[in-house]
Amino acid sequence: MAPSTSTPGPASSRIPVVARPFVGERAKETLDLVEKFVDEECIPADPVYAAQLGSTVEERFSAHPPVLEALKRRARELGLWNMFLPRNHFSEGAGFSNLEYGLMAEHLGRSRTASEATNCAAPDTGNMEVLAKYGSGAQKRQWLDPLLDGRVRSAFLMTEPDVASSDATNIQLQMRRDGDDWVLNGQKWWSSGAGDPRCKVYLVMGKSDPRHADPYRQQSVIIVPADTPGITIHRMLSVYGFDDAPHGHGHISFDNVRVPGSNMVLGPGRGFEIIQGRLGPGRIHHAMRSIGAAEKALELFLARINDPAKKPFGKHLSEHGVMLERVARSRIEIDAARLVVLNAAIKIDESDAKAALEEIAQAKVLVPTVALDVIDRAVQAYGAAGVSQETPLAQMYAVGRTMRIVDGPDEVHILQLGRNENKRGAAVRQKLAWQEMRSKELAKANGIELKDKLALNRVSGKARL
Repeated sequence: MAPSTSTPGPASSRIPVVARPFVGERAKETLDLVEKFVDEECIPADPVYAAQLGSTVEERFSAHPPVLEALKRRARELGLWNMFLPRNHFSEGAGFSNLEYGLMAEHLGRSRTASEATNCAAPDTGNMEVLAKYGSGAQKRQWLDPLLDGRVRSAFLMTEPDVASSDATNIQLQMRRDGDDWVLNGQKWWSSGAGDPRCKVYLVMGKSDPRHADPYRQQSVIIVPADTPGITIHRMLSVYGFDDAPHGHGHISFDNVRVPGSNMVLGPGRGFEIIQGRLGPGRIHHAMRSIGAAEKALELFLARINDPAKKPFGKHLSEHGVMLERVARSRIEIDAARLVVLNAAIKIDESDAKAALEEIAQAKVLVPTVALDVIDRAVQAYGAAGVSQETPLAQMYAVGRTMRIVDGPDEVHILQLGRNENKRGAAVRQKLAWQEMRSKELAKANGIELKDKLALNRVSGKARL
């Protein structure tokens, strides 16, 4: 029997008060099931999964650990499958809102295996959203159905090695029309998921009309089967030394890769529309999983400072005030960050991701920074053990640091947020000027002279004639 949780009450009882009116009873029951499944089955399976990957590059990028399939079967038995597709936009999912799934994603983020075990792992989630929202009937039957069933995996290929891909107008992979086909030439990297042998399909963004007057209508997204001739996966890219096998982040080239025109998603020139629709909810998923990672780091932190064997300078770590201050700051920052993310999720549920761009950007920037700070405090408490394989903290930090880059680097979101906020500048100046004028009018009407009560008007010496 699993030990009782150190946190009072099930997950549903800890939903922030401001979010409770937006969470249905079925979602609360599922949330409690997710928490129990992650804590009692996924987290204990994480080290087994890691061991079953093997040790050589060939083993690690061809492995499919049996423990993961066992977890997937268990998740389906519990009804924990495809929770991510929001009900107000899709009929293919489990019927939850972005907010409700966000609460669940937090718990999935505490485990290495939980997201894939419930078929809620990136990049499949974003790719399934694209296919569900923009795909044709034939595209859905061929690719969405097996993805929803967890029989295959996918990758999203956007970033390129030779351009500043944070500005997607720079994308250079060529898409040339040739009869009924599109022919692709170019390179992609950081193609997350491409290392997995079960990755059977890529969603590729490329430049299909470089002469279009609108730079945001030059790009398209097309479906490319992973076994199409002309594709080479050159290598996997590490993240602070971690290979993220078997998922991986691939460096891939396309050499006259021929794809049927029917594989074009939504239509030529619609790439920006597609990626904006894809990235909005995905950023919420990343953010809530990062909140879960931060909570896990805080648990590890608490375990360390309460270890009776650790007594620097004759005191337990928990008796040192600096440690308790770090615990308190971590608690405050995690709870505040969670509210920012849930607010964004509610805004998406009320309309769509486009209407919630500001709220999504705030979450995207804030949450990884908070998670990194919390993880770093835990690392510091563990000392040298914290930066080694002795704990999961080093890998958690590597993943968390990556979150400041994926789905658009922090700088892009901060710049846009700053520009939008600065648009209020002229109006704010007018408002403050009006308020000052109104104060003078009220003072005059009441026979009051407005002056600085601390004014001395003291003059030194006498003026010379």
